[in-house]
Amino acid sequence: MSARTPQGEVAFEVASAQAEPTAQPALKRPRGRLATLEPWLIGVASVVVFLVAWQVVAMARVVPELFLPGPTDIVAALVAYVTSSEFAIDAATSGQELAIGYGLAIVVGLPLGLLMGWYRRLQYALDPFISFFYSTPRIALLPLLIIWFGIGIWSKVAVIYLGAFFPIAINTFAGVRSLDATLLRAARSFGASDAQIFRTIALPGSVPFILTGLRLGVGHALIGVVVGELVAAQHGVGLAMSTAGSTFQTAKVFAALIIIAGAGVILQILLQRLERRFDAWRPR
Repeated sequence: MSARTPQGEVAFEVASAQAEPTAQPALKRPRGRLATLEPWLIGVASVVVFLVAWQVVAMARVVPELFLPGPTDIVAALVAYVTSSEFAIDAATSGQELAIGYGLAIVVGLPLGLLMGWYRRLQYALDPFISFFYSTPRIALLPLLIIWFGIGIWSKVAVIYLGAFFPIAINTFAGVRSLDATLLRAARSFGASDAQIFRTIALPGSVPFILTGLRLGVGHALIGVVVGELVAAQHGVGLAMSTAGSTFQTAKVFAALIIIAGAGVILQILLQRLERRFDAWRPR
């Protein structure tokens, strides 16, 4: 046995110390409830500051009230509109148009996007039509839709459907086409049928893209509600906005805008909660 010299022991200790992994810095612990509420507090504070500044500018009449009513004027117009007899009819009409048009876009867009992503020849056949109509502004088709469906709710339903259909179908198609080819080859190597692969791999893997398409479709659907009712309608929040604008009721225009934007925010929150339920399927 060879004796270890003091110099060898020192060198061995230095090498051992260098070989040991350096300790990672400890993560900062959350600061409790304040850290959880911090995003909300900052967001609410920024909104309050903005509204106060807006009210000060409106009260100072830097800009005439016709062009920029204050928040208090808008709230008063909103309360007056919501408590009026016409609001119930307008809200019911716009809500019915949105529900039917957006629902039809989901019912048609989801299966078609899945089939186009799964069957390449179907994609080749439908891609020219998808590209053409997606590139065409929906408002350009509105005169034809009014001729075909009249000025009732169905022309607005058609505009909403066309606005929401393409984001849903295109995002669903992209979700199927972006599947991991390794998973597909592995499933086929184990003898899985097309139906089994579609049900267990393609559909779950496309869920994040589908939910993104649904969220984008909400915004386009609300645009369809407003545009359709601005051009020709008998009832609706968009018609109330158009009438208020033509009679220089700027505060009521803002009030109708708040109602439409509030509906969009509520739908986005609901879709975000649905998205969290499927977060385990989101690609990392």
